[in-house]
Amino acid sequence: MIDELSTIIDTHAHLYDVPDVAAALRAASDAGVSDIILPGVDLVSNRRHCELRAKHTGGLQPRLHLALGLHPGNIIPDEIEPCFSFMRAHAGEAVAIGETGLDFFYKWVRKDDTKKDEQRAVFGRHLELAREFNLPVIVHCRGAWREALDMVKAAGISAADFHWYSGPEDVLKDILDAGFVISCSPALEYSAEVRKAALYAPLESILVETDTPVMIPGPARERVPSTPKDVWRTLRALAALKGVDEAVALKGANALARSFFHLPDFEG
Repeated sequence: MIDELSTIIDTHAHLYDVPDVAAALRAASDAGVSDIILPGVDLVSNRRHCELRAKHTGGLQPRLHLALGLHPGNIIPDEIEPCFSFMRAHAGEAVAIGETGLDFFYKWVRKDDTKKDEQRAVFGRHLELAREFNLPVIVHCRGAWREALDMVKAAGISAADFHWYSGPEDVLKDILDAGFVISCSPALEYSAEVRKAALYAPLESILVETDTPVMIPGPARERVPSTPKDVWRTLRALAALKGVDEAVALKGANALARSFFHLPDFEG
C-alpha cells in the first residue's frame, strides 16, 4: 500500500482554472500527492473537471475525484437548471457535492435580499442532492456562517466540510458539535482568522487543501498561484500551529480525508 507518511491528499483544488494541468499534476505526483478533490463552481468547471478526470487516469499522477457544485458567487439564473441537470447526471461519479453555500460578503449581495434568497434556494437544492445521493457537502460561507450551518443541519446532512473556515468561534463550536469538519488552505501561514479557527478545532476535524489556484506568498514574497503540491505547506503550517510532529498531522489529515470522501486505499 502507498505509505500514508509520504503521501498527502489535497481536498480542494480548482484544476479547471490551472493553465497547465499536466505540469501541475506532474509536480503533485513528484511531491507525493496521492489524491485531489476537484470542486466545481459552475457548469463549465464541472464539465472541465469531468474531462480532466477521464483524461488523467492511471499512471503516476494523483487520482482525481469529482465534487459537483455551483458556487454562490457564480449564480447566473439562466444557467442554474443546466448546471443542476449536469450535476444530477454525474452525481454517481462524485465524492461530494460542492462547492456551494452562502456568501453575503459580495458587494452585489450585501443589501440585496433577492440575491440572498437566490443563494439560499441554490444552496438548498445542493443539500437536497447531497442527501439524495448520500454525499458529503463542501460548504463555502462568508458573512452567513450561522445560516449556512442551520441550513445544513435542517437538511439532515451527515457530513459537511466548512471550507476555509474563517468565521466566528461560536459557530465553529456548533459546526464541530454537529460532527462536521473544517478545511484549511495555505492561508494558515498568514491569516489570523484561519489560524484562530485551526487552533480551536481538534486536529481530527481539519482537512488540508490548497484551493488551487488561490494566490499564496512566493519565495521572494511575491504572490504566486498555488497548485496541489502546495498542500504540504498547509500541512506544515497546521503541524507548527498545533505543536505536533508533521507525521502526526499528516496521518490524521489523510485518515480524515479518506473517511470523509470515502476514498479507497490503492496499491502503489
